[in-house]
Amino acid sequence: MIRFIEDHRTDHGVEPICRVLPIAPATFHDHLAKRANPDLLSDRAKRDEELKPEIERVFEEN
Repeated sequence: MIRFIEDHRTDHGVEPICRVLPIAPATFHDHLAKRANPDLLSDRAKRDEELKPEIERVFEEN
């Protein structure tokens, strides 16, 4: 949904799209803020990012 909003926000605006989709505009803006500044991510999300290469390695080996 975030990608869809990004792709169409210039044509329709964030709020009108969010009214149709089941997402709050604040959720969209929060996602963009965390993407721009990874320090805003939760500790769990930071740890998940650290583990991602290892999980992918194990997945590929099996």
